[in-house]
Amino acid sequence: MFFTDSILYDFIAIVIALLAGLIAYYKWTFAYWKQNGFEGPEPSIPFGNVGDLILGKRHLGEMWKDVYFYAEEKGLRYSIVFFFWRPSIIIVDLELIKSIVQTDFAHFWGHGSFMNEKDDPLSANVFHLEGPRWKSVRVKLTPTFTSGKMKMMFQTLVDCAKPLKDILDGYCNENKEIELKEYLARFTTDAIGSCAFGLDCNSLKNPDSEFRKYGLRAVKIDLKHTLKRMLQIVFPPSVLRFIKHCPTDPQVAKFFNKIVRDTVDYREKNNVRRKDFMDLLIQIKNKRSVGDDDSDASKETLTMDEITAQSLIFFVAGFETSSTTMHCAAYELAMNPDIQDRLREEIIEVLEKYNNVLTYDAVAEMKYLDRTVSETLRKYPALPLIFRKCSKDYIIPGTDKVITKGSSVMVPVLGVHYDPDYYPDLDKFDPDRFTEENKAKRPGFTWLPFGEGPRICIGMRFGLMQTKIGLITLLSNFRVSMNKETKTPLKLSKHGVLISFEGKVLFDLQKI
Repeated sequence: MFFTDSILYDFIAIVIALLAGLIAYYKWTFAYWKQNGFEGPEPSIPFGNVGDLILGKRHLGEMWKDVYFYAEEKGLRYSIVFFFWRPSIIIVDLELIKSIVQTDFAHFWGHGSFMNEKDDPLSANVFHLEGPRWKSVRVKLTPTFTSGKMKMMFQTLVDCAKPLKDILDGYCNENKEIELKEYLARFTTDAIGSCAFGLDCNSLKNPDSEFRKYGLRAVKIDLKHTLKRMLQIVFPPSVLRFIKHCPTDPQVAKFFNKIVRDTVDYREKNNVRRKDFMDLLIQIKNKRSVGDDDSDASKETLTMDEITAQSLIFFVAGFETSSTTMHCAAYELAMNPDIQDRLREEIIEVLEKYNNVLTYDAVAEMKYLDRTVSETLRKYPALPLIFRKCSKDYIIPGTDKVITKGSSVMVPVLGVHYDPDYYPDLDKFDPDRFTEENKAKRPGFTWLPFGEGPRICIGMRFGLMQTKIGLITLLSNFRVSMNKETKTPLKLSKHGVLISFEGKVLFDLQKI
C-alpha cells in the first residue's frame, strides 16, 4: 500500500505525478532557454517543435527551412527549436555558420549522432565518431579519396554504367515508361560494390542481388527504424548504451561483416591487388603507404572492425545520395529541355574530342555538367541539414550567450540554398548560377550540400564523379521527358532524413 487502499488508485496517482513532473520539466526547459536569450518558434508538449515530423506531415529539411526564414524575418543570427524537450540551436548567420563548422571547429567536433562501438562495432564509422578518435580515423582515410585515387577507380565506375545503358535501351525499344530512380540506385549499388569491395553486385541485371537487398534494408524507413530514431532523439547516449541499443540493423551488420572479412582474407592469402577502396583500406591495415607518391610506409593502421565500419558507411551513404541527386537532375532536365539540350551538346562535343571514350579528363572538361550538378544539389541537397554537437561551452561571437556543452547545433542547408539574397528567382533551375563569375559574387558558405570545414564529406569527390558518369551515360544516349502519368511539380517526400521525391516518378526515354 502506498497512498490509498487501492492498487489501481495508487497506480493512477503515480502516473499523474510522473506526468506532472514531466510537464513541469518541459516548461522549465522551454523557459530556461528563452530566458537566456534564445528565441524560436513556440514549442508545445509533447513534441516540442517536431510534431509535424513525428506525425509524418512534413520533411525535416522543409521544417528547418521555415525556422531559417523565421529567424531572418526577426533579424536573428540563430534560433532555437526543441526535439521533444531537447533543444537544438539553428544557425542562420553565415559568419556564425563559418565559426561553427570551421573557425571554432574545436568546440563542435561531432555530428551528435549515436554510436555504440561495444555492442555495434559498425556504428563506429567516420560519420558517427567524434573528437580525437574521429580525427585519427579521418586522417587514415583521407589519402584514399585524393584525385589520384579517384582516377584509379574511374574506369571501374564507367564499366558499371554500361549495363545501365543496356537496360535503358530495352525500355526505349519497348516504348515503355520507366521509374528511373530504381535503376540509378542499382547503378550506384553496383558501382560502390565494385569500388568498395571489388565484387560484381550485378543488381542492374538482378534486382534481388544480396547487395541491393541489404543496401535497401540499411536505408529502409519503417516503424522499427522510426522507433530507433525516436529513442536516439529522446534518450541520452549513456541510457542507450546501458540498454545495448544498436543503430545498425543486425542482418545488415552480419552481411557486411562476412563480405568484408571474406574479401580481406581472400586478398591477403592470394596477394590480390585491385584499384579499389578495399585495397586501400587493406594497405592501411598492413601499414603500407596509400599516398599518391607511395613513398613512405604509413604509421597509421585500421582494425578489421574499423575497415568494416568504414566500408559500410561508404556503401550506404554513397549509393542513396548519388542516385537521388541523379534522379533530381533528371527531373529538372526533363522539365527544362533547353538546359538538357545544352548539356547534351557539351557532353557529345567533349566525348568526340576524346574519340568517344569517357575518361577522367573528359569529365573534368564538362563545365556545364559540373554547374548542372551543383544547381541540382542547391535545390535538392541530399542531406538538408548539417548536424553538430557542442563539445565544450561556446560563447557565441559578439554576444554573451553560451551554447552549453552537449547541445545540438544545426545548419538548415535547405534554408541557405533557398535564400533569395543569395539565389534570386530561387525556384528556377539555373546551372549558370555556378559560373566562376557568379560564384565569386556570393559570400562563402552559401552552398553546403557536402557540409564544410574539417568534417566536409570525405567521399565528396567520389560522389560527384559517380553522379556525373551516370548523367553522362543517360544524356549521351537518351532524351529524357516526364511521363504523362507523373503529376508535376513533384513534391518532396515527408519521410526520412535524405531529400527525395514523393510517390512514383515515371519518365519517358527517347534514343538519341
